[in-house]
Amino acid sequence: MKDITLHVKWLIKAPLTEVFNMMTDFEKWPEYFPKVAESIRIIKREGNSLEMDATVKSFGQKFPVKMKTVILPLKGYISNNESPKFGTSGREELLLSLHPEGTMIDYTYQVSIHKRWLRIVAKPLIGWFSMKYWQKAVIDELRKRLEK
Repeated sequence: MKDITLHVKWLIKAPLTEVFNMMTDFEKWPEYFPKVAESIRIIKREGNSLEMDATVKSFGQKFPVKMKTVILPLKGYISNNESPKFGTSGREELLLSLHPEGTMIDYTYQVSIHKRWLRIVAKPLIGWFSMKYWQKAVIDELRKRLEK
């Protein structure tokens, strides 16, 4: 198995509560971020712990993903995600902090690659491309909606 750790920070010039509310309203992700989320359905909720079934879009395809997510009030979320069809699993952390100009998003995704063919291209494909795509599909949309 091959593991890749992706890490990036983005500044959003908007209040932390607004960024938090939008980023943790998972069932509205298909509306907010249609380039990455086709559907997200909460199937179990216990306090701040969620289990979700999602259909995500990546690399021109759609993939089912099982998500076990813990919402950290006003701090973001941590999610363990599994996509057998794509051949990956991982731990996603989206952590928010106050910044003099708005909200800092500190994003880390530790990905395990289970399919042999994907390991060959994993670092450039999942590393560079997916972070650039996520910035365009999620962060840029977040900025359009929240930055004044």
